[in-house]
Amino acid sequence: MEMDLSTILFLALFGFVAAFIDSTVGGGGLISLPALLGLGMPPYLALGTNKLAGTISSATSSITFIRSGKFDKKLMYMLFPVSLIGAYFGAKTVLFVPQELLKVLVIIMMALIFVYTLFNKRFGEVANFKGYTKFTLSVGIPFTFLIGFYDGFFGPGTGSFFVFLMVLLFGYDFVIAAGNGRILNLASNIAALTVFTLEGKVVFVTGLVMGVAMLLGASLGARMAIKTGVRYVRPLFLIVSITLITKMVYELIFS
Repeated sequence: MEMDLSTILFLALFGFVAAFIDSTVGGGGLISLPALLGLGMPPYLALGTNKLAGTISSATSSITFIRSGKFDKKLMYMLFPVSLIGAYFGAKTVLFVPQELLKVLVIIMMALIFVYTLFNKRFGEVANFKGYTKFTLSVGIPFTFLIGFYDGFFGPGTGSFFVFLMVLLFGYDFVIAAGNGRILNLASNIAALTVFTLEGKVVFVTGLVMGVAMLLGASLGARMAIKTGVRYVRPLFLIVSITLITKMVYELIFS
């Protein structure tokens, strides 16, 4: 791919916007992946290259949340390797399995999450975390694995799934949930990137150009989430969810 000035500016713009959104509620792949495909990059190369840029983004936002203390250290020690392993197997699987069925399942899950969050006005506003129980861990661990697997296999909406899991199951508010979600998403990105790199499915120059812009967008987005709190994160979560649903339904019908 020829990296002229217009291509660099295109990647920088879409990378910045994608990371700004992704740093809080996920869904950045909704913007960055189509941008890479729009440049004529083959699908598997686009997936791998997007993982490189996404890893830079998630690492940046994770560091911001960690420095501010807006995450649960103990839980992340438990779930980080689970997300990592899940994404590794997901990325190994995507190279052999068609994605049509998974797209339908994701649309259904995203729609249910959107409806639940929309009508539950207090959802994620106040932290209800009361410690870990056998139930929360017995549900949280396999679901973290499945979300990680999904990120390695396909990806869009992964951050939103992690945030929803943190709020619904563990009882965190949206800001702490966002911090936990970014750290778990970093794990899944690292694992998937490793697989795509070993399979030769990453265009490093393109990914790094987009990644630099994502670094800036992720830092700004995470800082804004921490500063403004739930009143910013919750509506953004809803906007990203319905946009992702709409895009995936459109692609399913017309592609």
